Amino acid sequence: MTAPTRTPVTAAPAVPAVPGVDPARWPDVAAVPRAPVRAAAAGLLLRRAVRQRGLRVERPDDRLPDSRLPDAPATDGAAADGPVLRLHRPDAFRHRVGAGGLIGFGEAYQAGDWDAPDLVGLLTALATAPETLVPAGTARLRPLVLRRPPATELGTVENAQRNIRRHYDLSNELFGLFLDPTMTYSSAIFPLGPDGSPQAEWSGLATAQRRKIDRLLDLAAVGPGSRVLEIGTGWGELALRAAGRGATVVSLTLSEEQLALARRRIADAGHAGAVDVRLCDYRQVRGQYDAVVSVEMIEAVGRRYWPVYFATLDRVLAPGGRVALQSITMPHERMLASAGTYTWIHKYVFPGGQIPSARALAQAAARHSGLMLAGSHGYGPHYAQTLRLWRERFAERADELAALGFDQVFRRTWELYLAYSEAGFRSGYLDVRQLLLTRPGEVDPRPGPGGGA
Repeated sequence: MTAPTRTPVTAAPAVPAVPGVDPARWPDVAAVPRAPVRAAAAGLLLRRAVRQRGLRVERPDDRLPDSRLPDAPATDGAAADGPVLRLHRPDAFRHRVGAGGLIGFGEAYQAGDWDAPDLVGLLTALATAPETLVPAGTARLRPLVLRRPPATELGTVENAQRNIRRHYDLSNELFGLFLDPTMTYSSAIFPLGPDGSPQAEWSGLATAQRRKIDRLLDLAAVGPGSRVLEIGTGWGELALRAAGRGATVVSLTLSEEQLALARRRIADAGHAGAVDVRLCDYRQVRGQYDAVVSVEMIEAVGRRYWPVYFATLDRVLAPGGRVALQSITMPHERMLASAGTYTWIHKYVFPGGQIPSARALAQAAARHSGLMLAGSHGYGPHYAQTLRLWRERFAERADELAALGFDQVFRRTWELYLAYSEAGFRSGYLDVRQLLLTRPGEVDPRPGPGGGA
């Protein structure tokens, strides 16, 4: 993994602080910034979070030299059974959060400055109404303390492949550690229990993933003879399912690792003649298609490129065709508030992306194409369960990471990423939706055979 080389803004030079962390690979994790004033402010924010969310803060023994955290007493307003934030290096934690905000919070976890016995529970408490964690009236100061995405990560044709490769080309074997045999890296749809909640077990994950894919293909009315364009191949499962219905598929990816494995899986299944997997940017595709499908790819496009994305969908969609998208979404006002902010996820996991709102997608389609939103179905609780299964599987097989060349900082990075994502869906901060786009008056907007989403 190629680690970013940017260093957070600090009040004084950073100093090496974390033995065992490779400073060449993880420069901003290996060094703790010194920002006394901001560190004090971070302590005050932690005190506020403890009171608001009923957290408990556990610290090292007070006799240790870095153990004092006077701005956030462990018992100040905390619930006896609230989520636990376990601080191993409180001073480093405060300085990282003070200097880097949420990026510093994530880097403190990567470095081992803190952990939690129930990481998802802690992050869910923090993700619930996150705007209330900051005192009222301070929102106008956000532009002064938050970083902007670097130009090198914007979703241009030149940058997009590099952004994708930083995540998806890490190693097919890495993803194989925690994904089910379909190698599907998006939300499944599980059967519902008597209480209406998704019933998620590892043994049923592959079936739940195929159920999700089939509903999306139904939404796009994919059947015998359909010409299908898939934007974002993944590891080929959707293309396989579409070919199994008698469709011909052109599938686009920017990941060489995914390209190789998807082609192999498709050939092994006997569908090489029906599926053409290409290393190609969505903006460069040509042809006309009866159905365009894309699963959780638009999040990587970036907000400023939504106009060209929807114009491309409109250009390649044949008369009477359907577009079926699956997208992670967030509330519209939160999307507007966070737009243009450089986050820990951008820096270490998904560079260049932007999670949209459902309203923003409908508006972008209407303004920049002849398409309109004809259907929308959300099922965020299913994503929380999908992520739980991935996270548990990743933890069970974490010892195998070293054999693939990934160190302990990488392991903690992905622990936090998976838990952070799960918390977003458990808190309701995030949702996932299947969307149908059509041209007004051209087709019946109801799903095709199978009932749709």
